[in-house]
Amino acid sequence: MEDEVFLEQVIVYGVVFLLCAIVVFFYTRKKRVKSKDIEKKVTVAKQEGLFEPVSLYPHIDLKSCIGSAACVADCPEKDILGIVDGVATVINTANCIGHGACFHACPVEAISLRIGTETRGVDLPHINQNFETNTKGIFIAGELGGMGLIKNSVEQGQQAIESIVKSKKPSKPNVIDVVIVGAGPAGISATLAAKQHGLTSVTLEQDSLGGTVYTFPRSKIVMTAPMDLPLYGKAKLYDTSKDELLQLWKKVITEQDIKITENTKVEQIIPIENDTFKVTTLMGDEYICNHVLLAIGRRGTPRKLNIPGEQSTKVAYRLLEPERIKNKKVLVVGGGDSAIETVLLLKDENEATLSYRNDKFSRLKPKNKERIEEAIQDGSVRVIYNSNVTSIHDDYVMMKINDGEPEQLVNDLVYIFAGGELPTGFLQKSGVNITKRFGYVMKRHD
Repeated sequence: MEDEVFLEQVIVYGVVFLLCAIVVFFYTRKKRVKSKDIEKKVTVAKQEGLFEPVSLYPHIDLKSCIGSAACVADCPEKDILGIVDGVATVINTANCIGHGACFHACPVEAISLRIGTETRGVDLPHINQNFETNTKGIFIAGELGGMGLIKNSVEQGQQAIESIVKSKKPSKPNVIDVVIVGAGPAGISATLAAKQHGLTSVTLEQDSLGGTVYTFPRSKIVMTAPMDLPLYGKAKLYDTSKDELLQLWKKVITEQDIKITENTKVEQIIPIENDTFKVTTLMGDEYICNHVLLAIGRRGTPRKLNIPGEQSTKVAYRLLEPERIKNKKVLVVGGGDSAIETVLLLKDENEATLSYRNDKFSRLKPKNKERIEEAIQDGSVRVIYNSNVTSIHDDYVMMKINDGEPEQLVNDLVYIFAGGELPTGFLQKSGVNITKRFGYVMKRHD
């Protein structure tokens, strides 16, 4: 009898052990297969130039990572992070848009948000944890400080004003509490927060309401997550276009009776007596204030090709209303996401050509890469690789292909997307120090 009981127990334990072994086997095999898939994606990303980050990106402390995959699950972008052999790894780092969801999701704080790598530095102005620069009284929020993404910029604009409130200088007659330079996401948020906290403010924008966002095509999707706007509350935005976002901002600004001074470029910020600043514009206007908040973009001025004919009226550096352009021979110059999105918007109603100086695309967002490849295959977009525009004329452009002799291309319109230049001179004139940062850890401030 005892032998039978013992035998039954052995069988039961054996079956349980076997089942556990089978579960463990299939689980570990599944993990190995996933790891191999991620390793392949990393290899492809390196080949396509997407492994190296462009701006803000997640840095993983391999000693702390426990491979929970919470960061992978919370990232709304595709294939930015993956798990290899039980620890997290970056994949298409160049596609990271810096929302920081991975940073917040990690249960062991193994992820930090960084800008620049050990070999590729990024120019950044000096900013402390309160958004104040090395020049006391001048603050920076949003893209200029390294934080892209509209939602982050909106948060920083509000937080920067809160820092100004805490360190607020005594009010003086005819002195504005804060001049806000830029009416993009950070500037609009800061303007609303200033009113919310009872500060006197003036907001100056060199172009139109929305700043960099204004320069996007009307239908471009710019928001994929909700945000909190001062004096408004949570704006539940999903797959929101540029036009829809601008309409929301206009609505809030109108309801709050706030004025944004558009088409006014700030020329200088000059420290004067009594710890105040004089802000001057190209129009000759002057504003005396206690604080300045710079909420401008990193690109400053569009980079030009510096070729004959570039000053022509047929040349533009942004596409605002693609639906108005029809039956034209259009040349788009550039190989980044902005250039790709522009040529894709124009291809259906026009003869669209893309000139790119390299032999293949790199660092494109996955959707843009997929769509441009489809457009090339179906013939709706002509791409001229290894090409450089040498001059622009009324009815044509001259272009060198593969370093050969210049060739003529019949043309009506030219859109140039060669990036932009950091407003270094303006910042340095204002007393703000700029340093090239390598692997700089960004503070989240929240």
